[in-house]
Amino acid sequence: MERTVVIAGGGPAGLMLAAELGLAGVDAVVLEKLPEPPNWSRALGLQWGSIEALDQRGLAAPVYEYEQVQAFGFGLMRFAGLEQHLVPRRVPQRRIEQLLEDRVNELGGVELRRGHAVVGMVQDDDGVTVTVRSEDGEYPIRASYLVGCDGGGSTVRKLAGIAFPGTPSTTNGITGDLLVDAESRLRFDPQLLPRGFFALIPLETGLVRISAAEFDTEPVSRDIPPTVEELGELVERLTGRTIDLGEPVLLSRFGSATRQAEHYRAGRVFLAGDAVHIHFPIGGQGLNTGIQDALNLGWKLAAHIQGWAPAGLLDSYESERHPVGARVCMNTRAQMALMHPLDRIGPLREMFDELLGLEEVSEHLVHMITGVDIRYPMRGADGPAAGDPHPLTGLRVSNAPLVTGAGETTVARTLHDGRGVLYDLSGGAASLPDVSGWKDRLDKVTAAPAAGLGAAALLVRPDGYVAWADGSGEDVEGLLHALRTWFGEPSST
Repeated sequence: MERTVVIAGGGPAGLMLAAELGLAGVDAVVLEKLPEPPNWSRALGLQWGSIEALDQRGLAAPVYEYEQVQAFGFGLMRFAGLEQHLVPRRVPQRRIEQLLEDRVNELGGVELRRGHAVVGMVQDDDGVTVTVRSEDGEYPIRASYLVGCDGGGSTVRKLAGIAFPGTPSTTNGITGDLLVDAESRLRFDPQLLPRGFFALIPLETGLVRISAAEFDTEPVSRDIPPTVEELGELVERLTGRTIDLGEPVLLSRFGSATRQAEHYRAGRVFLAGDAVHIHFPIGGQGLNTGIQDALNLGWKLAAHIQGWAPAGLLDSYESERHPVGARVCMNTRAQMALMHPLDRIGPLREMFDELLGLEEVSEHLVHMITGVDIRYPMRGADGPAAGDPHPLTGLRVSNAPLVTGAGETTVARTLHDGRGVLYDLSGGAASLPDVSGWKDRLDKVTAAPAAGLGAAALLVRPDGYVAWADGSGEDVEGLLHALRTWFGEPSST
């Protein structure tokens, strides 16, 4: 059985990667060990960086039905005064997975197999032989590439021999979605306590999410399923109160281990999502970072498979995303440091609370948490163009309105096909070269000057990041260099 790409894991990262490959016309199979989609959501938040990414694929509309997050109180991140479109939304992980699974099914060429798990892997110069286990037994798949999106305990990472250094957990936490009576829902507010924390989040009618964690303690093995009695005892130790937790719908363990894969690639094997970074679950950053790992890898892997990838393109996945993962691990550890020990860090929390009252500080930290501040070091920017790169270079392009000859549109809509885009926003003044040699991988959009973009011309990668920008529209050499850097040599046909 031959496949171009095998993806281990059908969570947000795996499904996003599958959707990106399907959009590029690359066949793939997603192997998800769970036999059925879960009826619960591990994560409950979607950051603005991921909302932008979904918008650029035409998938964001259902996201806006969900309420905005007001704050991450324990880590002191808050959104008061922030531009409303940048505020995260409380979107259940399962809803995100449904959106992505629907997209995969629409595109065709990608198969999702539930109840199938990767249990073995051998790679050689020409491909990867993957051993898969299902209820019918084991079988092999031969593929060109294998991508592990199979979580913190990643089988693929272990099989590939990629180290996962970091710090162990010193926290014992349980999250539960439970049917709780209205009186109990009203009686408790989220609390940071001397021994840990307790949070209660209303989800839907009769259902709440309860998270409780005890610091400075040996975590219970995740191999031991949590019980509602255990969660109740944990809540009582932390709060000194006993509550009727009702009927559990979901119970899962979490801790504070922070680890990052030493490498994101080993030959023909790649890793993404929680397979490359785990951390304390605050701010929904794990899910969001995984989606953007997949967005970054998808078009690069497709370009390599289709034969037009320039040298070093696949390697840029690790060089761009590893620093992002490291920064997430850093800020989650920093937020944990603001929680415990409470009797000693109280003054530090007070000082941070004052600092967050400053607009510049609040904006900087919130942009970090939401992924808005990601700037990739664009290799094409070190070419023959004189002077420093344009301020937009390396940032995700904003969703500005555009007026074209065909009518009004937006930047996000022009990226729905998952191709690179060259924008001529000069009003006819730019001296842009003929780019027809890249038409198999690049679109050109000519529009009136757009105040929200602040450039006469932009070259944007399929993942929405600006590879080259020019304020004058005259940097022909710089554009050609960026084209070859990110989109390879032009086709002869």
